[in-house]
Amino acid sequence: MPRSRVNGNFIDKTSSINYWSYRFPLALIEFIGVKKNLLWEGNYAEALQNYYEATRLEIDPYDRSYILYNIGLIHTSNGEHTKALEYYFRALERNPFLPQAFNNMAVICHYAILEGDSEIAEAWFDQAAEYWKQAIALTPGNYIEAQNWLKITKRFEFE
Repeated sequence: MPRSRVNGNFIDKTSSINYWSYRFPLALIEFIGVKKNLLWEGNYAEALQNYYEATRLEIDPYDRSYILYNIGLIHTSNGEHTKALEYYFRALERNPFLPQAFNNMAVICHYAILEGDSEIAEAWFDQAAEYWKQAIALTPGNYIEAQNWLKITKRFEFE
């Protein structure tokens, strides 16, 4: 069942005060400023509404990419994986250098077989592998568990 109000389990906990203070332009910091604690407090429904409003206000594609990414995080946290993937894709269209978006998309694909048809599991695993390869290419020292999974499943060899 989707969690619409409170949840303490994000896939990616990159949100911090320092992150917010340099990531968004000053106009959006004021808009989100008081509301940014909503995520840390687990008030995802209200935070989501604020992010939707921020997408309406923000015109810079790079900054919009982070807003869209955070909307994807909330949908992921709520178990709305199709919506989450949509927002991760939209974020990557504006900024193809978001390894965390590729990682979260890979995680969704990797675990999709738990909820879906086991006959297409191999296709989901292959898609997860592709997303992890992209995340690792952007940040080679990160995603060690994904690198190990890729090695074990013989989907990618690292030097």
